[in-house]
Parts: sequence; C-alpha cells; structure tokens
Amino acid sequence: MPVPKRPVTAFTRRVLALVRGVPPGRVVTYGDLARLAGRPGAARAVGNIMRDCKARDVPCHRVVAAAGQLGGYGGETGLKRSLLQAEGIVVRGTRIKDFARCRWAPGRTFRRRGT
Repeated sequence: MPVPKRPVTAFTRRVLALVRGVPPGRVVTYGDLARLAGRPGAARAVGNIMRDCKARDVPCHRVVAAAGQLGGYGGETGLKRSLLQAEGIVVRGTRIKDFARCRWAPGRTFRRRGT
C-alpha cells in the first residue's frame, strides 16, 4: 500500500523558497533554514523536507549539516559532493573546507576568491 503524500505546509513552502534563494557556490545548514523559516530547532523537519523534495528547481544539494558536514542526500553523498564541487566548493571527505566562507545568509554579500 503506497504511503500518502504529506500535505504541503506553510513551513515547507518557506523552506523551499529559502533554498531556491541559495546562490551557487554557497551552502546553508538545516538549522539555519529552520531558523530563517520561523521554526528554530526544526532542523530535522527541514531534513525531511529536503529528503522528500523532488522539485528540480530546488538546489537541495546546497543544504548541509552543522559545521559543514555534507549530511544526507538520499544516500548519494558522492553526488552531493560532485554537485557542490562543480559550483566551486571544496569538499574534503565529508566536510566543506572554508565552511564559514561558503555559508549563506540572506542579505549578506560574498566575494568569490580571487575577486
């Protein structure tokens, strides 16, 4: 018996809108998204939203665990690593190098290295 789809909540819509706003070459944590979407402490809920998201216009690979750990990606951490590296993010093992430099926050402007 198929599992029914969860209803899309206002929180889910806010999270997905925020993720769509993360620019290439930047990452945001599950906890950051929870806080920005109005539910501090709901990082696990954000993870569930990312896990269930199938929308191609949502760059779920830019959402990472605390302290720059890659976190899950439907068991495809190699793919997540490759997608991030294609955007210029350096990944060592399962951690993002220079995480603080890559971490995105709305309203903050960033300069790429060498510019």
